[in-house]
Amino acid sequence: MVALTINGEAHQVDAEPDTPLLYVLRDDLKMNGAKYGCGLGQCGACTVMVDGEAVFSCVTPVLLLEGREITTVEGLGTVEKPGPMQQAFIEEQAAQCGYCIAGMMMRAQSLLQKNPNASDAEIRAHMEPNLCRCGTHMRIMRAIHRAAELMRSGAGTGAARVTGERAS
Repeated sequence: MVALTINGEAHQVDAEPDTPLLYVLRDDLKMNGAKYGCGLGQCGACTVMVDGEAVFSCVTPVLLLEGREITTVEGLGTVEKPGPMQQAFIEEQAAQCGYCIAGMMMRAQSLLQKNPNASDAEIRAHMEPNLCRCGTHMRIMRAIHRAAELMRSGAGTGAARVTGERAS
């Protein structure tokens, strides 16, 4: 058994220690926000946060995660009360096919929690590991800036602000 804390909740999972977190999230816990893209840590569709840092869950074994805080896109808000990042991506229509978007939001969230006033250059550099094949890059940039505004002002509908609080 592996003990994981995901979105503030404790989970006991019957998984081999070398099982990638992505498989535990999707198969065992039915958290389907993070997507399987390449399985090699090269596309970012599976991005989640571990202790506030963006990580590729497809190549991160669960044995490294006991005692650490894992945040998935499900932890940013709900359909009824989207968090600021989710709300900004909705408002800017940043998704086309939507496959990469959860990973994009998680990588952007990790940046804005550390640097709520990130410049375009800082956002581009931080977002580089995550790929989008649809080409919505400019809408994603606008969404990240909008999310930063929402987080700074506290105007988002969820509680996952720049401070790193969980959505309620």
